[in-house]
Amino acid sequence: MTGITKKTRKNLMIFSGRVGRDLAEEVAELAGTELVPTQIYDFANGEIFVRYEESVRGCDAFVFQSHAAPINEAIMEQLIMVDALKRASAKRISVVLPFYGYARQDKKHRGREPISARLVADLFKTAGANRLMAVDLHTDQIQGFFNGPVDHLMALPVLSAYVGEKYARQDLTIVSPDAGRIKVAEHWSRRLGNAPLAFIHKTRDIHRPNVSVANRVVGDVAGRVCIVVDDMIDTGGTIVKAAEACMEAGAAGVVIAATHAIFSDPAVEKLAGSSAQEVIVTNTLPLTPEQHFDKLTVLSVAPLIAEAVRAVFEDGSVTSLFDEL
Repeated sequence: MTGITKKTRKNLMIFSGRVGRDLAEEVAELAGTELVPTQIYDFANGEIFVRYEESVRGCDAFVFQSHAAPINEAIMEQLIMVDALKRASAKRISVVLPFYGYARQDKKHRGREPISARLVADLFKTAGANRLMAVDLHTDQIQGFFNGPVDHLMALPVLSAYVGEKYARQDLTIVSPDAGRIKVAEHWSRRLGNAPLAFIHKTRDIHRPNVSVANRVVGDVAGRVCIVVDDMIDTGGTIVKAAEACMEAGAAGVVIAATHAIFSDPAVEKLAGSSAQEVIVTNTLPLTPEQHFDKLTVLSVAPLIAEAVRAVFEDGSVTSLFDEL
């Protein structure tokens, strides 16, 4: 018999851009490795340069970047990182998106509008990504925008475990800030002892982004602690109005829980001054010291992402991490 026989050795390597690096470092530590040393800097005209300081040939690469403001620069930087890995002969490239930029633009509301969430998926595929991994996509349909495997991770186990430990002795009602998030609220209910559900009936002006009107609460919230749940908090208008509507309907208290703390101005001011007794978010997006306030609790999703990274690397099941949902 002639020829060469060689057993392939798998090599896990984790990379991070400049946005959300703390989360990537935490994931790397939990996965038993370190971030690959990387040069990233801007030229005078704003162009981004990336170079890896170690060989990446044949590696199983996981490229982290949180799509935080300035969001377009964050996305472009991650695309360039993926392109550099592809050209350096990485074996498999998994793009890790703790927060998927442009996820709210997942369909056309009117004519002559883009579907920007699909465009972002196409860009990563063109750059050379083999797989996407994201936490709490705005809608499940985004998984179909990428022509390849998509691991949709959910922060619900992290958030609900904290809420259950702290508030389970009280009478709870899970509140969706609009009818479209009822399915998520149902998952919350199952994890918190089948707590009753309610939702806010609201209207939104499609001509004015980030503006909504909370009309009324549908469901029993009187005398109960309302857990208002959503996937993200941007300017804070929707979820703060939902909290106020619950209090006006006789709620004993309100706790806000959301995965992505975008916190565009004036979110911090609104949340800090709201009737909510606690605002619980995760670290999928980095927060500046100015964005922290007394009511805020930040939970880490690093253990969740690290388990998913390990499962992908070992060709295991990511879905099994969420079998209880």
